[in-house]
Amino acid sequence: MQITRQADYATRAVRYLASQGPNQRAATSTVAQEMKIPPSFLAKIISQLSIAGLLHTSRGARGGVSLARDPKDISLLDVVEAIDGPILLNECVGDPTVCVHHEDCMIHPVWVEAQEQLVKHLRETTFDGLSKGKNN
Repeated sequence: MQITRQADYATRAVRYLASQGPNQRAATSTVAQEMKIPPSFLAKIISQLSIAGLLHTSRGARGGVSLARDPKDISLLDVVEAIDGPILLNECVGDPTVCVHHEDCMIHPVWVEAQEQLVKHLRETTFDGLSKGKNN
């Protein structure tokens, strides 16, 4: 499994906004420049994060983008899943019956446990902690 470039950019954008302080807006051009994200790519990312309820957007002279929730209430998992969808290390984790070996697979429990650990770690890693240099 590899996080997409889009999800990586999304985490950078949210990280930047979290570092700006509560209720602070930033111009998308500033976020793009500071986080080295192509502006056209950032527009799509911001739209997806807004639909997911993670960002607020506003147009006009005082417009920009801001976090829709407190950084302590936004996890890496929230951002990655808003962009890439649910994390799935192997399709059999979501539905064991897709594999012909599902009844006697010795590897399936390893995939399930690895995914659970990854999801738990990403869920516990918040942008409040990241903006303070902590991993969770």
